[in-house]
Amino acid sequence: MYEVLSSKNRLQILKLLSRADRYVSEIMELATMDGKNAKHHLDILENAGVIKSYMKGRRKYYKLVAELHLEISPPPEGKFILYKSGSQIDFT
Repeated sequence: MYEVLSSKNRLQILKLLSRADRYVSEIMELATMDGKNAKHHLDILENAGVIKSYMKGRRKYYKLVAELHLEISPPPEGKFILYKSGSQIDFT
């Protein structure tokens, strides 16, 4: 999951989808990406189970379906934990 979220473009897409469902062209425009690049990042997020797509008329929309939290703390605890919709991925 960390690899999925380590891209600035994917984080930008997640930020957009945290506010509203968006269709592909809208994501491309708001994130200033071309279609191939946007589709690549959307596929990665969808395969990871973070977003889902659906059709509305002739437009393909994407929506955020997973809640994500990152917890980081300094030593001595030194936590670096990512939570995704109830599951935990511990990087310590």
